[in-house]
Amino acid sequence: MTTYFVTRHKGAIEWARAQGIEATLIHHLDPDTIKTGDAVLGTLPVNIAAEVCARGGRYFHLSLNLPPEARGHELSANDMEHFGAILTEFCIRKCE
Repeated sequence: MTTYFVTRHKGAIEWARAQGIEATLIHHLDPDTIKTGDAVLGTLPVNIAAEVCARGGRYFHLSLNLPPEARGHELSANDMEHFGAILTEFCIRKCE
């Protein structure tokens, strides 16, 4: 089983390290590579997160409580902590 952290943001990488998260860092996720039991951390489009779950993977969404003035700016690890960064597991499926 592999844990992937999907991000391009330096602050998010530093935040994860400070949290003791050990994961393979990737900038882009190919859902076809996910195997049962793999974990994917990050902020994925819902259709990709659903595919991760459909393939037997676990999806942990990185959430922040960002005020409007902080949006669109690179955040540091301290900023992320200040804005309540948290990883929460979601089970997402496509409705048929």
